[in-house]
Amino acid sequence: MIRRLFILMSLLVGFTPQAIALENNITPEEAELIREIGIYNSAIGSMAGRFLQIDSAGGRVEGTFFLVRPNKIRFRYAPPSREEIVSAGRGFYILNREEETKYVYPQDKVPLRQFLTDEIDFLNGNISDVVMTDTFISITLFDESPLGTVEVSLIFEIESKELWQWTLTEPNGAELTFSIYDVVKDVEIPRSFFYINPNYRSVAQ
Repeated sequence: MIRRLFILMSLLVGFTPQAIALENNITPEEAELIREIGIYNSAIGSMAGRFLQIDSAGGRVEGTFFLVRPNKIRFRYAPPSREEIVSAGRGFYILNREEETKYVYPQDKVPLRQFLTDEIDFLNGNISDVVMTDTFISITLFDESPLGTVEVSLIFEIESKELWQWTLTEPNGAELTFSIYDVVKDVEIPRSFFYINPNYRSVAQ
């Protein structure tokens, strides 16, 4: 499940030969809000909280996450899972603490990096759709993979400009939704949280 999530994420940016024209026009109001969302979230130096991951079949996985800008994040899945995902700027590592193995994705192949930078700018991405309600805005970005179009829809609360969840949609229509909650911002997070044991054995995809 965890490796499948990051394979999907890698497809989002791994096969982009050139910039793709927007499928939908963005209004000035939407563009300004998207810009403000980027500015607001870029100013948050660190975050911690809980997450819930749900797939199309209703499978649920929970855990905790820790984020420090720039480019550091850790997802720790709750027991009985012994896996976690860690990035310290050199790549995204899927770690198995029981088997003491690691699997790495290059940092520039995972779109989550766009939320980890010091300057978030979704307007320079391939935006296919923007939907606004009274409370939320959904920003959908797309890219082409060898299997077809892959999309990610990020949902932010308009008033707070905070990220609530994102949904990955595969070419076959299957979805994987990732929600965060109980989030605290600008907290002290030890550097050791992003440590990657060099003795873990590397494994192939």
